[in-house]
Amino acid sequence: MHLMYFTEQPMSDYPEEEARKAGGISALMLSNKHFNAVDGSRLYNERIEEYLYAEEVGVDGIMLNEHHNAPFCMQARINMYASILAAMTDKVKIVLLGNPLPVSENPIQLAEEIAMVDMISKGRLVSGFVRGGGSEQLANNTNPAYNRERFEEAHDLLIKLWSEPGPFRWEGNHYQFRVVNPWALPLQKPHPRIWIPGVSSPETVIWAAEHRYPYICLNTTIQQTNNIWDVYDKAAERVGYKSGPEQRGYLIRCHVADTEEKAMKNGREFMWMLGEFTGLGHPVWFSPPGYSSPESRRRRAETQTTQRADGFEQQLATKNIIAGTPDQVIASLKEILQETRPSILALWGNDGKVDHADSMDCIRLMGQEVMPALREIGKDLGLDSPFEVDSPISLAQTPASELHPITV
Repeated sequence: MHLMYFTEQPMSDYPEEEARKAGGISALMLSNKHFNAVDGSRLYNERIEEYLYAEEVGVDGIMLNEHHNAPFCMQARINMYASILAAMTDKVKIVLLGNPLPVSENPIQLAEEIAMVDMISKGRLVSGFVRGGGSEQLANNTNPAYNRERFEEAHDLLIKLWSEPGPFRWEGNHYQFRVVNPWALPLQKPHPRIWIPGVSSPETVIWAAEHRYPYICLNTTIQQTNNIWDVYDKAAERVGYKSGPEQRGYLIRCHVADTEEKAMKNGREFMWMLGEFTGLGHPVWFSPPGYSSPESRRRRAETQTTQRADGFEQQLATKNIIAGTPDQVIASLKEILQETRPSILALWGNDGKVDHADSMDCIRLMGQEVMPALREIGKDLGLDSPFEVDSPISLAQTPASELHPITV
């Protein structure tokens, strides 16, 4: 298995009463006059300490993401943080989940940034891509109606410039460049692995399968996750390959502590981002007009209803949140692995007001006790790390002789 550590990098130190005045909404429109740069500096540096410690205790990968105009995530430029970690770490994979392609006005510059991180890390980068949430389109002044088109075109341009020598010209519907010829190219050839994270969009799941990119389910329920695998597997069959655990990833909220009491106290902080403590945005901003298909909106509504309507105790019962001592967490995660079978697992260690000391303890217990047990469980279940499996990293890298599309 490939086991990662993740935190949303929240900044909960703002006056919650101000968010409550706005109906409990903090993303996008809570005034930045409430931002405290002293606390921000402390939090950024504490996160670096936590990531370095994660490598020290044996975590396989550090998962990073990006959001804008929201206290629930201070990560405004994923490649910047990745470059810092690339220089300060030695072994851990740096997993970007991911760069929001539709909000990029210059995919060529983005490709250069990714190539730099890959070279500085000496080939330890995984370059994931996302469409970005609906509020990201508003924060970056991008028309949400063209989100998917821009995502796919930016992706195609990136793959072409990494796979074919320049200079060449690009005349697309959303991007036009007279000269495409980036000098900096990735160390990994033809490019770093590409993983696609998401929640509920069937179109994105199908698109990932059609490209043979692993799909990372972001804290979906067990049933929702298995429904996603069903959609992925059928799409993979249609283009000619049989998908397996190496194409499956799963992110789960998970806090580990020495005592059950402390684990429950800190585990409850996951409810902060789910709205109990004002860490969310307006539903309309998450899916503005034109951003999602009707089916995607339906599935997202199901996901948000499940995650935000259920209280903490119910989230524990359904294993949407895992919290406990190492033995308790291992037992719960074993059940999840048995039912969903991903080879890629990310543990979301903290949220809300969990302090630095408790975050470090959580990382220590994950690395020293939980993850070694999960690796043994993964071996028993045949969940080999995608880095240990002799499998093409994309459909484009799959020999034609190995593809046997199913015609309908």
